[in-house]
Amino acid sequence: MENELKVALVQANLIWEDPIQNRTNFSEKINGISDSVDLIVLPEMFTSGFTMNATSVAETMDGETISWLKKISKQKQTAIIGSLVISENKNYFNRLVCVEPSGKITSYDKRHTFTLAGEHKIYTAGTEKVIFNYKGWEICPLVCYDLRFPVWARNIENYDLLIYVANWPKVRVSAWDSLLKARAIENMTYCIGVNRVGLDGNNYEYTGHSASFNVLGNRMDSIQESKETIEIITLKKEHISKYREKLGFLKDRDAFNLEA
Repeated sequence: MENELKVALVQANLIWEDPIQNRTNFSEKINGISDSVDLIVLPEMFTSGFTMNATSVAETMDGETISWLKKISKQKQTAIIGSLVISENKNYFNRLVCVEPSGKITSYDKRHTFTLAGEHKIYTAGTEKVIFNYKGWEICPLVCYDLRFPVWARNIENYDLLIYVANWPKVRVSAWDSLLKARAIENMTYCIGVNRVGLDGNNYEYTGHSASFNVLGNRMDSIQESKETIEIITLKKEHISKYREKLGFLKDRDAFNLEA
């Protein structure tokens, strides 16, 4: 039903720089998800954790992980979103991909590389905001650090759903909580954030705090912190149209001219 979208948020631990084991772990998790789900959301760099050692984990768009995503998506008849390290034209990208059951792939390269960790020295920043249609829903996918930059996410396209995939550490997780809610409110959109849990190879701790908010900024899930978990939420088009028409806040938004 195009008026509803069932989304599975997969909050998981990631095995450091081990794409094979991560694919195996996610296969088990995804196989346990209801077949009625329309979209599955995985964390940022779900095959490796947030690594600057791109050469050890990079793949191509014809590589093992993309093939695996296509296979799982077709089997489950659901779209899957997550980011991974992609090598292309002698550059590395932190690339979010959405793979649909038809085999269609939508990709978005992380615009704001995380300079605090030196991501800008390893990965090439994306230059294009991406909005794609899936089952009648206009979706804007973004990655982790993008969350701190509201102008990039500004809902000038009247999209229905904003998705962030992340490796956002415990030490700054209060910002993650606040900004996810703010992005939903200011853009009058559903906003979903999926973060990882556990320790990475640099000994940074992640406590998840994956969450979903409706257009009023109300929390829609009951995901617990620091635990691997999968929660399914149902989004409804009528909720968006009701409050956009009633409140009209997007009609008063500013126009921005973005330059890459």
